[in-house]
Amino acid sequence: MDMFCYQCEQTVNGKGCMKMGVCGKSPEASALQDLIMGLLKGLAVYGDAARQLGIKDESVDLAVIEGLFTTVTNVSFDVERLAETAKKVYQAKEKIKELYIAQAGQDLNTKPAVCDMIPSDSVASMVVQGQGFNILEGEENEDIRSLKELLTYGLKGTAAYADHAWILGEKNEAVIAFFYKALAKLTQDLSADELVNLNMECGQANFQCMEALDKGNTEHFGHPEPTQVSFGVKKGPAILVSGHDLLDLEYLLKQTEGKGINIYTHGEMLPAHGYPKLKKYSHLVGNYGGAWQDQQKEFAAFPGAILMTTNCIQKPAANYQDRIFTTGLVSFEGVKHIENRNDFSPLIEKALALGGFHEDQPGKETMVGFAHHSVLSVADQVIAAVKGGAVKHFFLVGGCDGAKSGRNYYTELAEKIPADCLILTLACGKFRFNTMDLGKIGDFPRLMDVGQCNDAYSAIVIAVKLAEAFGISVNELPLSMILSWYEQKAVCILLTLLSLGIKNIKLGPSLPAFVSPNILNVLVEKFNIGPITTPEEDIKAALA
Repeated sequence: MDMFCYQCEQTVNGKGCMKMGVCGKSPEASALQDLIMGLLKGLAVYGDAARQLGIKDESVDLAVIEGLFTTVTNVSFDVERLAETAKKVYQAKEKIKELYIAQAGQDLNTKPAVCDMIPSDSVASMVVQGQGFNILEGEENEDIRSLKELLTYGLKGTAAYADHAWILGEKNEAVIAFFYKALAKLTQDLSADELVNLNMECGQANFQCMEALDKGNTEHFGHPEPTQVSFGVKKGPAILVSGHDLLDLEYLLKQTEGKGINIYTHGEMLPAHGYPKLKKYSHLVGNYGGAWQDQQKEFAAFPGAILMTTNCIQKPAANYQDRIFTTGLVSFEGVKHIENRNDFSPLIEKALALGGFHEDQPGKETMVGFAHHSVLSVADQVIAAVKGGAVKHFFLVGGCDGAKSGRNYYTELAEKIPADCLILTLACGKFRFNTMDLGKIGDFPRLMDVGQCNDAYSAIVIAVKLAEAFGISVNELPLSMILSWYEQKAVCILLTLLSLGIKNIKLGPSLPAFVSPNILNVLVEKFNIGPITTPEEDIKAALA
């Protein structure tokens, strides 16, 4: 076994990647990510103890958030940068350790071995260190290991949203404190009940984190508005922006204004078109392509420069490697990295040199911008439509897309949902059906795009407010959640839904490999969570 990783939905045979990651992650990169997680736990033991004495340090907090986010699927594949991240985590641990000892007057009485670990000097030696943190080499009890990994992946996903929020100036102290607490707890012998409770706490922390990110996005960019987005292209130089970081997009729009370059979104950037402060730029002309798993084909066909923000990068093909750039935490060996969003000049120069599209080409269209503010502004009309019988049911069909077979289920589901039902969608799974003409119910489009994966917060707010208006619980609403998952941000969103007591969720296209049979039974018994079956059967069950 060269590595072991089963944190994403597409892991080999639904069991685990042991030779090479399906995502393209090398055994060396996998070991370094495992090393980062080990170092983070050692840091957290001191960080948690320090916070109990009132000691806080923002640079250490950021090291925790960025360290966790770096290990999310499809973020960093570059072993040199991963090694640098491991060193930064260690340096942050040493800093918070010194601050703790200075105030406490002594070191911790007892501490796990990870507290004293020092990264080796060479990358090769660090890889060997990381191999000692192989998941299967640790906890022997399958159910305890399952709950620990569920918590670990929930923390990783939450850290991704915390990083986005941090960049926008939103820092939730309760969320940051939970990172320290949970990572420190993962070094201890815990019962199943303790771990279940920690997982529910993680769900609550992620809800607070998504709320902070929503606040950061809406205060900075304005509340999303229903907006028509073209999938066509315009003549001229072009830049394609993928990932999730709206601030990177704004900086690029500012730097390209008046240069004759057209900017296109890709993947999870599609919802950017609904934000007033972003859509005011006339050279933000549309969306090109679909979800992350098709990027090798789509990027090869795109005749311009490409910017990857945050996660979702795949191994770049040779026919576009010289014109793709990364920024933030995302990285891939051999790809040019832009360290500072204040200077996208290498990207801009490449776009101008390439020339872009030779002519205008029309394309399909879709609507975005149905976040909580826009939907709740017409809540009285929605409620009237339900009471009057025009709207029979709500379906939330959202989540991650992916390349693994079985995801055509979501296309068929959208096609077969009855015409008197509204469909809410979010995240990149919507590319399975978001250009289909599903019609309207009165003045409402039947398909409402709520936004990115983090905009699950918007969907929850909409559901809670509608339930309050009807005087019932969310579980009593005519609402069914049929979700798809791929990576760790989907895990933390699922934990959020469960922590809020939301039941009857359908999950697909396959269940997580890291959830043991016994833990799955607990989720089924307590929350009635279950796998998707067929579109016809799941629609029938929902409407019953």
